[in-house]
Amino acid sequence: MIGKGGSSRVYRVLNHANEVYAIKRVTLESIDAETLSGYMNEIALLRRLDGNNRIIRLIDSEVKPGPGGSKGHLLLVMECGEIDFARLLQEQMKEPLNMVWVAYYWQQMLQAVHVIHEEKIVHSDLKPANFVLVRGQLKLIDFGIANAIANDTTNIQRDHQIGTVNYMSPEAIELPDGMRRLKVGRPSDVWSLGCILYQMIYGHPPFHHLGMVQKMRAIPDFAHVIEYAEFATPTPPRASSTGNVVVEPPKNMDHLKRKVRKDVIQSMMSCLCRNPKERATIPDLLSHNWLSMPEVSPPSTNDVVKENEAIIDPHYMRQLIIHGMRVANPDAPADYVFDFPMDEAERLVLELKTVRNSSIQT
Repeated sequence: MIGKGGSSRVYRVLNHANEVYAIKRVTLESIDAETLSGYMNEIALLRRLDGNNRIIRLIDSEVKPGPGGSKGHLLLVMECGEIDFARLLQEQMKEPLNMVWVAYYWQQMLQAVHVIHEEKIVHSDLKPANFVLVRGQLKLIDFGIANAIANDTTNIQRDHQIGTVNYMSPEAIELPDGMRRLKVGRPSDVWSLGCILYQMIYGHPPFHHLGMVQKMRAIPDFAHVIEYAEFATPTPPRASSTGNVVVEPPKNMDHLKRKVRKDVIQSMMSCLCRNPKERATIPDLLSHNWLSMPEVSPPSTNDVVKENEAIIDPHYMRQLIIHGMRVANPDAPADYVFDFPMDEAERLVLELKTVRNSSIQT
C-alpha cells in the first residue's frame, strides 16, 4: 500500500511482465451517491485525457460487486508515480535555489493544468501532492474534487469552502455579504500554482507562518502584504541520529542563499493577485521569458581574476603559510620541517570566502 484516504486505498502492483502500476481500490459501501458520482466523473475525465503526457494515465477500471449483495469496490488501474512532488520539493528545499530545477518542473506543472482548463475543468484543490513523477515527467494525478465548468463559462459555484488552506485562493475563502455560495474559476487554480511556485523558490508557501484562522483572514485581505524576499535560503535539514548520538545540522544556512531573479518574482506576483480578473492566465505564465532562459556559461578565471590577483584553495593556502614561516625564520636548521594543519588552511579559505561574499552583498 502506498496511500490511503477515507474510503480508498492505493497499492503498488506488478503485472505478469513485471511492469509497475498503481491500483486505487474504493470501498463503495461507505460512500454516498455524490462521492461515487465524483469518482465516475474522474474516470470519465481520465478517459477523455488519455494520451496526454501531463495527466496520469488510467489503464482500466471496474466495479466489482461484493458478497451477499453488498456494493463492493471500485478498482482503477493507473500509471504509478515514483514520488509525489510534495516529497520531491521537501528534499530540494534543503539545497540552494536551482532555477533550472524550478523552471523544468514549473513549466510541466503549468502544462498539466492548462490541459484540464482547455477541457473546461477547474481543479480547485491544487497542491504539490497532486503531482507525481512518472519516469522523470511531472503528471497531474488527483481529480478528487475537480469539476466540469458549467455552460462553457469560466466559473463554478460551491456550497462550501474547499481546497487546502495554504494554497487556497481568496475567492474560495471570502463570503461576500448576503451570499452563501463561492465562485471558483480558472484564476483560482492560478493562485494555487502561484503558491506552489513561491514554495519552490522560498521553501514554504506564502502564508505558512500563520495559524489557521489568521490564514483565512489574511489570504483575502488586500491590506495583507505578501513578502517576496530578495534572497532564497535553503531549509536546514532536521537533526539525525546515529546510534545514541544525535547529529544537529547547521542552523544558519545564509552562506547558501541565492538571489531571486526579478522576473521570477514578477511571475509569482502575477499569480498572487487577490483580484481574480488581474491574475495571469496559464498561457501568459508559459510565455514568461525565464522559462526558456538560455544556459549561461559560468565566467572563466580570466574574466574574474585581475592581473595582480590569484585563486587560492586550502592546499595553496597551506603552502603559502609554510613559505611565510620559512621566510620569517631564516636561521632555522636546514633539516627543520615547517608544517601547518590542513584543517586550519581550510578554515582560513572559508573565512576569506565569507568576507568576500559580505563585500559583494554590501
